[in-house]
Amino acid sequence: MPALSSIPPLVQTQEIPWSEMFPVSVEQYHAMIAAGAITNEDKVELLRGRLVRKMAKHPPRETANYAISRGLDRAVPAQWFVAVQRPLTTSDSEPEPDVMIVRGAFLDFAQRHPLSSEVGLVVDVADSSLSRDRGYKRQLYAEAGIPFYWIANLIDHQVEVYSRPVNGDYTMRSDYSLADAIPLILDGVEAARFDVKDLLP
Repeated sequence: MPALSSIPPLVQTQEIPWSEMFPVSVEQYHAMIAAGAITNEDKVELLRGRLVRKMAKHPPRETANYAISRGLDRAVPAQWFVAVQRPLTTSDSEPEPDVMIVRGAFLDFAQRHPLSSEVGLVVDVADSSLSRDRGYKRQLYAEAGIPFYWIANLIDHQVEVYSRPVNGDYTMRSDYSLADAIPLILDGVEAARFDVKDLLP
């Protein structure tokens, strides 16, 4: 059985306060990409209207990312698909979660990124990024109304499941250890169940 855990308070961990960073809208961000001012080599994402450097990728992160995306891809119902390290557009952000489950078909998004209202699950694989993922990224996804957020926590060898977003934060957290099986819930229905030991390296 998963362990119910308290949701930690949000803490601001960056050295420079958000208020001192130059704001960038989603539209400006898209224009910068279209103009070539930001490329895939820049390794940044838009979070809360600010450009933030993405975390470096290490072999354990990539292994977990592959295991999770492959497992989910085998289990999602026909009306959903699995997107890997693809941007997600919210009102003021465009994060690039490691994995997400999106309603529709892949070709539906040939000209745009998925909106938060079209996403049933977001997954981030965390090692050095754990405080960021538990902090403002958790709040960002909750504010966007994404029903489930998984953190594949490589430090504590568990998957943290955040659910029931209310008033800008998740109100429930369940921790699944290596001995547990984690359910995939889409539209309120359990679509599959995964052994955590098969998802984490």
